[in-house]
Amino acid sequence: MRLSSFLAVFRPALPLILGLSLGCSLSLLMVSWTQGDTYDSCGDELGNRGDPPGDQRGGPGIEDFQPRIIPYHKDPNKPHKKVLRTRYIHTELGIRERLLVGVLTSRATLNTLAVAVNRTVAHHFHRTFFFTGLRSSKVPHGMTVVAHGDDRPVWLMYETVRHLHQHYGLDYDWFFLAQDDTYIQAERLAELVGHLSTGQDLYMGRSEEFIGGEERARYCHGGYGYLLSRSLLARLQPHLDTCHNDILSVRPDEWLGRCIIDYLGLSCVEVHQDMTYRYFELGKKADPEREDSAQFKNAFTVHPVSEPSLMYRLHKRFSQIELDWTYLQIQQLQVQINNLSELTPEGKVGAIWPIGVNPPFMPKTRFEVINWDYFTKEHIYSCSDSAPKCELRGANWADVSAVLETAMEHLNERYQPQLRFKKRRLLNGYRRFDPTRGMEYVLDLALEAFTQKGHSQVIAKRVSLLRPLSTIEIIPMPYVTEATRVQIILPVTAREQDFVGNFLDMYVMNMLDTHDNVLLTFLFVYDPFDAQHVSQSDVFAGIKAMIGEVEKRYGDVRIPWISVKTEVPSQVKLMDIISKKHPVDTLFFLASVWTEVHADFLNRCRMNAISNWQVFFPTHFQEFSQTILYRDQQTLASFPAEALRDGRFDRHVFEEACFYNADYMASRTKMAADILDNDELLESMDVYEIFVRYSGLHVFRAVEPALVQKYVRRVCNPRFSEDIYHRCVLSNLEGLASRSHLAMALFEQEQANST
Repeated sequence: MRLSSFLAVFRPALPLILGLSLGCSLSLLMVSWTQGDTYDSCGDELGNRGDPPGDQRGGPGIEDFQPRIIPYHKDPNKPHKKVLRTRYIHTELGIRERLLVGVLTSRATLNTLAVAVNRTVAHHFHRTFFFTGLRSSKVPHGMTVVAHGDDRPVWLMYETVRHLHQHYGLDYDWFFLAQDDTYIQAERLAELVGHLSTGQDLYMGRSEEFIGGEERARYCHGGYGYLLSRSLLARLQPHLDTCHNDILSVRPDEWLGRCIIDYLGLSCVEVHQDMTYRYFELGKKADPEREDSAQFKNAFTVHPVSEPSLMYRLHKRFSQIELDWTYLQIQQLQVQINNLSELTPEGKVGAIWPIGVNPPFMPKTRFEVINWDYFTKEHIYSCSDSAPKCELRGANWADVSAVLETAMEHLNERYQPQLRFKKRRLLNGYRRFDPTRGMEYVLDLALEAFTQKGHSQVIAKRVSLLRPLSTIEIIPMPYVTEATRVQIILPVTAREQDFVGNFLDMYVMNMLDTHDNVLLTFLFVYDPFDAQHVSQSDVFAGIKAMIGEVEKRYGDVRIPWISVKTEVPSQVKLMDIISKKHPVDTLFFLASVWTEVHADFLNRCRMNAISNWQVFFPTHFQEFSQTILYRDQQTLASFPAEALRDGRFDRHVFEEACFYNADYMASRTKMAADILDNDELLESMDVYEIFVRYSGLHVFRAVEPALVQKYVRRVCNPRFSEDIYHRCVLSNLEGLASRSHLAMALFEQEQANST
């Protein structure tokens, strides 16, 4: 028996369609763009489309734009002027964001209802602003609050509309305004805006009649929210001051509606282009869990919401409605696909399970075969450290438990009421990750089946399950460039100076010969004894001589060094010295003497370390000990040195790091209060712990194949913290060799001892 796929939330993938609606024609040029005195017919200062000849604004033909190809002719009499191209193509083409949401709040409700609105809908929209009259003494974290300095409702509305046009009139097609006592169903509102054509004046919401006014003139009720198009906002801007002086009203939504009607001649509408603005008025003692009407289920907004807890209950209810609708839609699509499969050459046999999910990966060679991992309820037989068996715990335990629970739910759902199953135990479990589908499972279950009459029997049943890959989400990140200069910091102690020669050779070959934008600074760490005799015998004299040879070979290269005296070479103490000698915008790469620096890694260092956003701690590749891997001296001598790449990624070492000086200084500033109470804290922590505890930035940890270290047994300093010392010992032990190599070495040693 095969079971259907399971997911918390799953939406069917839709084809990606790129649609550009441009009001002016575009030319396809084969040369750089040039500046000239040609007339730009793309509209007004806000980029509004020009009206077609003989067509009135808002007429039926306003959307019938015909693309035209304008040939490019360079005037030889005019000088060529190069234009600075924009960074993003959507800026150059005039493509704007779809929707901006503004929430009108007050000082009294900013920390209650406004916070509830922010937590329920803000993450669904590109930008969400909260407009208030007087700023609260404590602004909630993660909210963009704009205070206008006056809490009069009409003044707040006037300043809000003026602020939106002045700052965001060029960036968005639609503006949605609502009060903080309004629940917004974000996905439905975004879907509504996605179906509306831009370029037309639209004032859309719940229409209300003015008291004593004309029947045809209507305004949009502010409690249920309303949409303003970009073109309407642009036309309304010149009349805002006049409306503020001439129109008297105590309700801000009435004032805005009267201003739009008097100067633009537009009333609030609930239906436009066959799209209906749906809303629901919530009763005083209404329970969202019991609301089951079609008007409630289809509403875009709900009003009034009296308290934050009611806002969260509404969000839970609408989330459940959307989830149920999604599952129903998936079932309908699966039925359609199953019916259409009969028309294919393979017939119903060719229908892939689960329906609607990509087919399994088909390997072309034996090297592409995906292995199945075997597991039981207590153990898994594919371990990261190559052990034959390890305990099932952590994420693996949670994964297996969720799969077993889901399997039992689907079994009982399918066979009830004839049969009811109760799990006895897991006999066998198999899983594999298919990159085209997701995680596949095969479970052999011992079940106790109960009939309706109470009879029971223990049976064995095999089930198959799939956890599909969800929709990939692109997370916006700040702009970075590979042209940033990297400042390499290399701390060296007296015990490590023998490895500096290899580091310098790799640095010269990979950085200086390729003219990479990199600088190197040595940090010589003297212990108190060597520091006293530095004038008679400098322990780092040999390294300084090698640095001099490199500077002599490359005349324009300077490799500075800094001398430090300390008994405990703590990373934090050393970085404190380095940080003060460099600008705040310096990008540091904190290296070690065993590191082989390559250009590929430095580019990833530049891309992954983002100022005021993220720091990067790469996991280097540690080679195993050559003396154990190649015990035969002849084999070792004949083996090329550059091919010795048998090792592992060392997850116990956090010495290498990429970060900006400003981020480090900010973290150290936050740490200053803890240092006053505990002076030994600097020696017990490393840079990684400082960023984790005090920075608040993203600490990015990833394997780095371009950062390779030869095997060396490190000296673990017991004066460091217990955690740092323990990680150092584990790194030495696990980096010695793989289990198979260690087993062969022990076997050969026992064979030699027995003979």
